[in-house]
Amino acid sequence: MNYAQLLFPDFSLIACGWLLCRYTALDRRVWDQVESLVYYFLFPVLLFQSIVRSPFDFGAASHLLGAGLGVGLSGIALAYALPFVPLLAAYIDRRDHASSAQVAFRFNSFICLALSERLAGADGLLSIAVLIGVCVPLFNVAAVWPMVRHARSGLLRQLVRNPLIIATVSGLIANLLGLRVPFWLEPTLTRIGAASLALGLMAAGAGMQFATLARGKVLAVSVLAIRHLALPLIGWGLSRALALGPAQSAVLMVFSAVPTASSAYVLAARMGYNGPFVAGLVTLSTALGVASLPFALALSR
Repeated sequence: MNYAQLLFPDFSLIACGWLLCRYTALDRRVWDQVESLVYYFLFPVLLFQSIVRSPFDFGAASHLLGAGLGVGLSGIALAYALPFVPLLAAYIDRRDHASSAQVAFRFNSFICLALSERLAGADGLLSIAVLIGVCVPLFNVAAVWPMVRHARSGLLRQLVRNPLIIATVSGLIANLLGLRVPFWLEPTLTRIGAASLALGLMAAGAGMQFATLARGKVLAVSVLAIRHLALPLIGWGLSRALALGPAQSAVLMVFSAVPTASSAYVLAARMGYNGPFVAGLVTLSTALGVASLPFALALSR
């Protein structure tokens, strides 16, 4: 499987946003409005539709769910702990850490879906859909919490007002209640979802400043090492401990090694944090996925 070819669309859209913002009339004034559109409308619609699309079979996927939650909670714990590691603490800016911790444990849902279907067919697609539906609300809350805590604003108020969390929780509730999107509305929502992915990645490229990565090298290396090295190893250990079958093991390893979520940049920027730093991390994570995905799948074999 050619992972570079699979990840090229994401990487090229980031590059397009960077070039357009710096070398055309589409400067930061334009991309600030694009970020708002993606954050408040396009991404929430995408998340809701992705979760509602497939019914959950928790019984059939219970071991996979346990392993996936184990991977995710491990990533959250490792990311949160970085400022308290003695050798790292002096080199980590707490504000930058609040916005970039999410890079360590969030994941690109679209790449997960595409790879799971290729590796395990319809069963793999259903398994990853269940995993996404359960993990996305948890991971979104975990992404928002450090930023809310650092800003000393009310956690509950920020959570109930966050459009990404509203969309994921409402999608999960609708799925559990057996509600579905009407067939005549699905094409519209699908096109909105495609627009959100493209514009979100381009906005990340437009906001990227490589100099910010140089000032936070220790933090950048740490969160990316968790995302692309530690989590695949944890996923491999959990797949063996829970005796997952070949198909579920492959799905778990994909889940543990894919690049971080493209919405990480938009979330950080809209909440008033260091968006350019997070955009750089999203770009590097996309590139590192070319190496971490084969590594993770080789472990599962």
